[in-house]
Amino acid sequence: MSNAPRHRGDDLLTVAEAADYLTVTERFVRRLVFEKRVPYVKLGRHVRLAVSDLDAFCASGRVEVAPLHPLLLARSDRGLTGTGSRRRRRRTAS
Repeated sequence: MSNAPRHRGDDLLTVAEAADYLTVTERFVRRLVFEKRVPYVKLGRHVRLAVSDLDAFCASGRVEVAPLHPLLLARSDRGLTGTGSRRRRRRTAS
């Protein structure tokens, strides 16, 4: 079991805690705040980020695996995966 604290969705994290939670640098979190790419709360001059907002930010960047194109499927069925090495012919001076 790890010593990392568990956060609830409504917990407010400092920039340093948010960076640790996302396993990124504090600079990256500050850039997200500056560019208004993630919701945040201002408490005077202090910035706080909700765990639920950080989770939503991560989920919005998720890229799903796309199905293979039919032509690529046909190539793989015939054993033509394109992974073999190809040599280029040298041009000879005539």
